[in-house]
Amino acid sequence: MGSNLAAVSPKIADMFSRADDVIGFGLSKVMFSGPDEELTRTSRCQPALYLHGLACLELLRERCPGINVVATAGLSLGEFTAHAAAGSFSFEDGLKLVARRGQFMEEACNATSGTMAALIGGDDESIAKLAADCDVDIANLNAPGQTVVSGATEGIEKVIDGAKEAGIRRAIPLNVAGAYHSRLMTSAQEKLAAELADTAIEAPGVPVVCNVDGRQVTDAADIRSTLERQVTGTVRWVDALRTLRTLAPDAIFLELGPGKVLTGLLAKNDGEAVCHAVEDLDSLEAAAEALA
Repeated sequence: MGSNLAAVSPKIADMFSRADDVIGFGLSKVMFSGPDEELTRTSRCQPALYLHGLACLELLRERCPGINVVATAGLSLGEFTAHAAAGSFSFEDGLKLVARRGQFMEEACNATSGTMAALIGGDDESIAKLAADCDVDIANLNAPGQTVVSGATEGIEKVIDGAKEAGIRRAIPLNVAGAYHSRLMTSAQEKLAAELADTAIEAPGVPVVCNVDGRQVTDAADIRSTLERQVTGTVRWVDALRTLRTLAPDAIFLELGPGKVLTGLLAKNDGEAVCHAVEDLDSLEAAAEALA
């Protein structure tokens, strides 16, 4: 993960080295060499995603010096990457935050018995009623007809069993370590709030759209509040994408980081939008050529 980016750019290699120093362990070694079970731990995966996304952005800027970022957003952990890209906080301070966030959420996962499920189809009202009846939370509103629920394992099992009767086409259990974006993460939210209070945060240089409200955030107090509430709150990605399109109606989207999940969600939300996913050298070069 990210090793080919570091291999072609001294600046990116330095980012990985600085990251190891900032958080006090060999994150780059885990990213480059694994093993998978270590990299996918919440406490490792979150700083790895943050670092990888910003490395993709910096290398793209090397390839396309004229690139003009006009707004940013990120799904869940990616919201921290979006703030770093917009200048809300430094690369180092953001890395410290996400490393602590990952640690706190891993601790919450270990202390609770929770999981998540994706619901395909069904209307918002029926899904909300089913979630309430099963005592679980709405974790993600990703796209029309694609919702994620999160909570105690017993409750999620009830959701899956009752999905068809509620008019939901499919209910898919997710392979996750715990119940992210649910009340089971309350302890992590409280701990992260203290870290955010001690972190220097500036007004972002370009608009940043938050997850919990799907709106632009502009000042330090608002940024702290939305990043804190996001840990247990719903990721309103449909609203976030709508706000991005309002802020920059003619902009090209860039997905920075492993996979093309957000590119797929964008297509479901807005079939007219153009998006380039950047995760490795080949996709980066393709994006740079298209942007040029």
